[in-house]
Amino acid sequence: MPFKGIMAAAALFAAGPALAAKLPPDLARTARDYDRAQVSGDRAALERLLADDYVLVNSRAIVCGKQDLIRDNTAPGFKLDPYDAREPIEQVWADGAVLGGLVTLSGLDGGKRFEITVRFADVWASRRGVWQVIYTEVTRTPS
Repeated sequence: MPFKGIMAAAALFAAGPALAAKLPPDLARTARDYDRAQVSGDRAALERLLADDYVLVNSRAIVCGKQDLIRDNTAPGFKLDPYDAREPIEQVWADGAVLGGLVTLSGLDGGKRFEITVRFADVWASRRGVWQVIYTEVTRTPS
């Protein structure tokens, strides 16, 4: 299976609706926007929701940046199916948060079907009152 698109997609997931009631309303809304942007391949939303200094350590331990992730997530032949995160993780403080969980991702990468299960943690920062993802770590789960 092609590497870049799937590993980029695996990095992008907020913990989803299961956490929305516990999160500050603006962060919950932004996390939902992030999920939708990934599924729809919305380049403009991803540009807004990922910090310029965003760093991704994907499930193959390769370090990528914001433009790498956006390029891969919006590439022709890449389509992410809607998903639900399980086993949510939520740690929130005044100007930051870690949202994560376990997710099985599926869709098309390079026009070929894929399915992968990963644990992820997205680190969010509120900078000048705007929530953005600044760091993501992804770990592939054993088959």
